Amino acid sequence: MNRRKKLYLNTGTALLNQLVILVCGFILPRYILSYFGSDVNGLVTSITRFLSVISFLELGVGPVIQSNLYKPLAEKDSDAISKIVVSSEKFYRRIAYIFLIYIAVLIFIFPRFNSEYDFVFTVSLLVIISISTFAQYYFGITYQVFLNADQKVYVQSSLQIITVILNTIISIILMKLGFGIHVVKLASTIVYFIRPLAQYVYVRRNYKINHKIKYSEEPIKQKWNGFAQHLAAVVCGEIDVVLLTLFASYQSISIYSVYLLVVSGITNLIMTSVSGLEAFWGNMIAKKEYSLLQKTFESMECLIHTGVTFLFVSTAILITPFVSIYTMGVKDTAAYYVPVFGMMLAFGYATQCLRVPYFRIIKAAGHYKETQNGAFISMILNIVISVILVFKFQLVGVALGTIVAMLYHTVYFAWYLRNSILHRKFYHFIKHMVVDVVAGIISFIVTNFISMGTMSYMGWIIYAVKIAAIVGIITGIINITLYRNEFAYLVKKVLNKA
Repeated sequence: MNRRKKLYLNTGTALLNQLVILVCGFILPRYILSYFGSDVNGLVTSITRFLSVISFLELGVGPVIQSNLYKPLAEKDSDAISKIVVSSEKFYRRIAYIFLIYIAVLIFIFPRFNSEYDFVFTVSLLVIISISTFAQYYFGITYQVFLNADQKVYVQSSLQIITVILNTIISIILMKLGFGIHVVKLASTIVYFIRPLAQYVYVRRNYKINHKIKYSEEPIKQKWNGFAQHLAAVVCGEIDVVLLTLFASYQSISIYSVYLLVVSGITNLIMTSVSGLEAFWGNMIAKKEYSLLQKTFESMECLIHTGVTFLFVSTAILITPFVSIYTMGVKDTAAYYVPVFGMMLAFGYATQCLRVPYFRIIKAAGHYKETQNGAFISMILNIVISVILVFKFQLVGVALGTIVAMLYHTVYFAWYLRNSILHRKFYHFIKHMVVDVVAGIISFIVTNFISMGTMSYMGWIIYAVKIAAIVGIITGIINITLYRNEFAYLVKKVLNKA
């Protein structure tokens, strides 16, 4: 299978995977809200986010390992591949052991953040949710990274589709049967153990990797230079919930998590639909096919900007009406109608998605050390702004911190490519951003005259179709008119006529 077919297969399965995650991601939390309320939903979200902070210890080594694998995989150098895999396994086992210590610390610290639930209730839930994270680090990450590097995203996407659907079905059945949140989450933990174990077995059976190979020199270059990129991503992704846990209530976290369901669903849909690009471009860089690299980058840049603008402008308009319907009938006092927060969160994550082509090509080239300063500045901006504003504005305050950090990081990556890898003028990025803003403003003005009507799922769906059609037409016409050549090249490649 050539790399283009792998890209299409990876993209197709990744899109299907994210559609499944998106649908199940809306269904399951709604059941949790209905059966257990906003406080329990907020507690689960808070625990999950605190456990995600442990990925800080990974130090961004995963992407570095992946970029180091491109060349030996392209050259079929089994010794070099084996050394990288063995080194990676050793590293992630250490992470797993440190994670156990982190859990022990959280057991004593986390219940003190909020006294709404007793010690045993909170700690037991924390331990249950942590088990699947431990399994991922101990069994799965090395092989997940390996499959990504070999353009086999479709393997793990298929596994995730199966586990997500299975988890949703089992969890709903358990809730309907009257089981508590602990049993529901324990079932989820058991189901999600399947994916890292299956990846482990797949790689062991399909690749000849010498797990006893010795090496005198560290085979993973720039192992620690991925730290800044990863740290910035962890902070931007987790700082909001951490601050809300410290300075707000579980209800605020629940509100945040419901809005995040929408924007993270769209974000993950975009991120995984282009997950094959990094290995695709990494293979080109390894083979020094720079002319082809330039052409494919420009066409994908246009496609991503157009897609992100369409999806997130639509999301910014539709998110609050959807959340109002989604939480209708939830029996607690949480006020889920926060339109300004919804729009700001959509804008922040749109900015994160716009940096995809720039960050992916930088990772494909392995330029971690060269871009780490930008990552540190982004992280500091997010922390400082969020901490200052969370006390007065809470949800809106942390959203603003995220926006500023993500916008800076996106601009930084585009600026870096002026004199490195692609050597392209910064004007191209500015033009794309101006086009995105213009398309967004026109879309907001035109759709402002459309009302939703009845507050029901059917009413929202009809409203969403109208909004998406208008935003899609406006965004499509503007971008295709201004970027005819890039879209024509992309269409030819898809049709295999180039």
